Amino acid sequence: MTVTGSPLTENAQRAPHGWRWAPAWVLTFVALWPMPGFAEGVMVLGALAAIIRLLMARFRGSASLLSNPAWALTSVMFLAYWLPELISAVEAVDSARALRESVVDLRYLPFLWLVAAAVANERGRRTTFGGLAIIVAVWTCDALLQAVFGTSPLFWSLDQLKQLTSGHSMCTPEDVAVVDRLSGFLGPCNLKLGVVLASLSPFVLFGAGRRLGTFGWIVAAAAVGVVIILAGARAAWITYALVLVFSGLPLLGWKRLLAVFAFGALALVALGVASPQLRERLDRTSQALAADEDGVDMALSGRAQIWGAAWCMAKEQPINGVGVRGFRKAFPACDPLHGGRPAWGQGPALHAHQLVLEVLSETGVIGLLLWLAGAALAWRAWRYATPQAKERARPAMLALAVTVFPFNTHLAFYSTFWGGLTLMLAALYTGSLLAREGGSPSAS
Repeated sequence: MTVTGSPLTENAQRAPHGWRWAPAWVLTFVALWPMPGFAEGVMVLGALAAIIRLLMARFRGSASLLSNPAWALTSVMFLAYWLPELISAVEAVDSARALRESVVDLRYLPFLWLVAAAVANERGRRTTFGGLAIIVAVWTCDALLQAVFGTSPLFWSLDQLKQLTSGHSMCTPEDVAVVDRLSGFLGPCNLKLGVVLASLSPFVLFGAGRRLGTFGWIVAAAAVGVVIILAGARAAWITYALVLVFSGLPLLGWKRLLAVFAFGALALVALGVASPQLRERLDRTSQALAADEDGVDMALSGRAQIWGAAWCMAKEQPINGVGVRGFRKAFPACDPLHGGRPAWGQGPALHAHQLVLEVLSETGVIGLLLWLAGAALAWRAWRYATPQAKERARPAMLALAVTVFPFNTHLAFYSTFWGGLTLMLAALYTGSLLAREGGSPSAS
């Protein structure tokens, strides 16, 4: 997989001055997630800046930060994500939208290059991973304050700023009225706090374990865990359980790790008693033990119905699917209830809520094979990496792995927010694993 003649090759650890802003750019992008428009603008501007820097490097005959294998794998990861949506535009239920999505998502290629460049040397990696750990820690403390006082200081501050500049709030009164879980810095109109913290938690847990040892890891794990439980997303509980296992096992061993999980189970019960919303979610989960299909579907908040529709779409258009972001339009024809009232309320499902079914239903077998090819190459890079390379990439690897863990429910991977988060993690993994500093494998 070696690529020669790329403008993205460089000798070892000398980072050109033009790329030293990359870690700050990545952290700014993440910190602005509560304001999607600004975050998207930062991403696009960074991608444009990356293209300009690369063109200037080409014309000067100079080098950039990424090694050949890092450049190649980052590009392959992008193609594994992007090619399925381009191919799905052919005969899609909404070809115009699928084609538009694929054209717009070309911005992700320089985005991935720049994120990978941010962690391709020791200084950049320390800044980026440390900065992500601090951001997650701040979000966690903010959510704990919301749990105690009823208001997220971060979201309240952003909302006040929004009202001063535009005259209206970030969320409508209706959003505030129906919120049934901890929303944190994202606010009551964007209930993704649990899944975001679960996916990014490896950065804060590895950082706490490295700096403060076992005690630091336990404190950080407990704080983040309480927030994820109160945030209510059961998919985040599964994600976070995986993070605890793979980050805690080297520090604690099996016996002490089992004790951590036992304590977590007790905390879940205690929080369920104190929180009516959490208790209702636990009661709904227990309905999965019911023998009838309706009980299982209720426990899954209607996802059994959504998955049945996704499988129908995959059978109807098996080659290249119904088209990226075409799930909503294709849903009525494949609805197992044939227009009956779904468990989530009114309207069609917007996406498959599961990675494999989303890819299969929206991009078909071709899309699934391309995703699997990207995953196989990412795993191959890890398998042949040196111990030093694995150690420096471990937080990003775990964050990416638990985010795409197939035996879970998921947000839409072809949406702007979750797609951007997932690709950022892929680039952090690639850039840190395949950095030149003594230990990246030579891809062939």
